[in-house]
Amino acid sequence: MKNRLRELREMKGLTQEELAKALGVTRQTIISIEKGRYDPSLRLAFKMARFFNVRIEDIFIYEGEGDARDSGG
Repeated sequence: MKNRLRELREMKGLTQEELAKALGVTRQTIISIEKGRYDPSLRLAFKMARFFNVRIEDIFIYEGEGDARDSGG
Protein backbone atom coordinates (compact mmCIF):
# COMPACT_ATOMS: atom_id res chain seq x y z
CA MET A 1 0.00 0.00 0.00
CA LYS A 2 1.38 3.40 -0.94
CA ASN A 3 1.44 6.19 1.60
CA ARG A 4 2.27 9.85 2.13
CA LEU A 5 3.92 9.40 5.51
CA ARG A 6 7.30 10.74 4.46
CA GLU A 7 5.71 13.78 2.82
CA LEU A 8 3.63 14.56 5.92
CA ARG A 9 6.59 13.99 8.24
CA GLU A 10 8.83 16.30 6.21
CA MET A 11 6.12 18.98 6.07
CA LYS A 12 6.21 19.04 9.88
CA GLY A 13 10.01 19.16 9.84
CA LEU A 14 10.35 15.90 11.76
CA THR A 15 13.03 13.25 11.54
CA GLN A 16 12.05 9.59 11.38
CA GLU A 17 13.33 9.25 14.93
CA GLU A 18 11.18 12.13 16.20
CA LEU A 19 8.06 10.75 14.55
CA ALA A 20 8.77 7.27 15.86
CA LYS A 21 9.10 8.61 19.40
CA ALA A 22 5.87 10.61 19.10
CA LEU A 23 3.98 7.52 17.91
CA GLY A 24 5.60 5.07 20.31
CA VAL A 25 7.27 2.93 17.64
CA THR A 26 10.82 2.35 16.42
CA ARG A 27 12.56 4.34 13.72
CA GLN A 28 12.78 1.09 11.75
CA THR A 29 8.97 0.88 11.77
CA ILE A 30 8.72 4.38 10.30
CA ILE A 31 11.33 3.53 7.66
CA SER A 32 9.48 0.34 6.68
CA ILE A 33 6.13 2.10 6.44
CA GLU A 34 7.57 4.96 4.39
CA LYS A 35 9.15 2.50 1.96
CA GLY A 36 5.91 0.53 1.65
CA ARG A 37 7.43 -2.65 3.08
CA TYR A 38 5.13 -2.69 6.10
CA ASP A 39 1.48 -1.78 6.55
CA PRO A 40 0.78 -0.50 10.05
CA SER A 41 -1.90 -1.86 12.32
CA LEU A 42 -5.21 -0.06 12.28
CA ARG A 43 -4.41 1.31 15.74
CA LEU A 44 -1.12 2.79 14.52
CA ALA A 45 -2.77 4.16 11.38
CA PHE A 46 -5.30 6.01 13.56
CA LYS A 47 -2.47 7.33 15.77
CA MET A 48 -0.72 8.67 12.68
CA ALA A 49 -3.88 10.31 11.39
CA ARG A 50 -4.53 11.99 14.74
CA PHE A 51 -0.90 13.10 15.00
CA PHE A 52 -1.00 14.78 11.56
CA ASN A 53 -4.63 15.91 11.99
CA VAL A 54 -5.72 14.20 8.76
CA ARG A 55 -7.87 11.23 7.79
CA ILE A 56 -6.30 7.77 7.40
CA GLU A 57 -7.19 7.99 3.70
CA ASP A 58 -5.04 11.12 3.47
CA ILE A 59 -2.00 9.08 4.53
CA PHE A 60 -2.59 5.69 2.92
CA ILE A 61 -3.52 5.08 -0.71
CA TYR A 62 -5.29 1.78 -1.29
CA GLU A 63 -4.57 0.31 -4.71
CA GLY A 64 -6.91 -2.67 -4.67
CA GLU A 65 -8.34 -2.43 -8.18
CA GLY A 66 -7.02 -5.90 -8.99
CA ASP A 67 -8.74 -7.37 -5.93
CA ALA A 68 -11.72 -9.52 -7.04
CA ARG A 69 -13.68 -8.41 -3.97
CA ASP A 70 -13.53 -4.82 -5.20
CA SER A 71 -14.42 -5.45 -8.83
CA GLY A 72 -18.11 -4.87 -8.27
CA GLY A 73 -19.33 -8.27 -9.13
